[in-house]
Amino acid sequence: MTTERKPVSLQRLLDMHASGEKIAMLTCYDAAFAHLQDEAGVDVVLVGDSLGNVLQGQPTTAPVELEEMVYHTRCVARGRRTAFIVGDLPFGSYQGTLAETWHSAAALVKAGAHMVKLEGGGWTAPAVRYLVERGIPVCAHLGFTPQTVTALGGFKVQGRDEASAARLRAHAQELVEAGAQMLVLEMVPAALAAELTQSLPIPVIGIGAGVGCSGQVLVLHDMLNITPGRKPRFVKNFMQGAASVQEAVQRYVAEVKARTFPEDAVHGF
Repeated sequence: MTTERKPVSLQRLLDMHASGEKIAMLTCYDAAFAHLQDEAGVDVVLVGDSLGNVLQGQPTTAPVELEEMVYHTRCVARGRRTAFIVGDLPFGSYQGTLAETWHSAAALVKAGAHMVKLEGGGWTAPAVRYLVERGIPVCAHLGFTPQTVTALGGFKVQGRDEASAARLRAHAQELVEAGAQMLVLEMVPAALAAELTQSLPIPVIGIGAGVGCSGQVLVLHDMLNITPGRKPRFVKNFMQGAASVQEAVQRYVAEVKARTFPEDAVHGF
């Protein structure tokens, strides 16, 4: 598939959002899976700090270090040919000064990321503006934010009541005005996520946020049913019935593109 596909650019993702073509995104942590996902047609690979959970066995993503994110971004960049690479800024790498945030983001870009992602709204808008003005594209992340799971009181859906929904809308608008060019919504009611996707000029990628988003993202190990223990409601086991990992990833891409995954009644809130 990648022999025919041009490298996925940020403009291409913006065009996909505008035209209604769904964006398929998966987490990725190494060169081999980057190559596999690229061949399967994944549009965006996210070097996620979820590696703290699935690779390191950490209970949360908070312990992940910037140096680890840089290492895994380099690995993914070596294996990828056409997919767009987003790198997570880990907890502690952007909560300080704007200059410190810049150095963290620049390290990921130098390692091969085309865009960096940070979590939270309100206080993050100045950091987004600072990075974008200096040439680093930013993906924002609202709703459930794993790095601050303790402050959120656990794994809870965000935006259920009108007050929290209004706050989420306001934060999304502030981030767009600050220059964010993509937004991840995690564990947000499907109706609210669809509303934001329709109103915002940037791609909105959902994870537990319904089929109405511009695209979807899952943790690779979750959708391959490798992660031990109970899976979140929004996860589907794409290995079930698949003859290979490659086929499972291809099925994921196909179902996202066809709008058959996720099913709001099954995977949404």
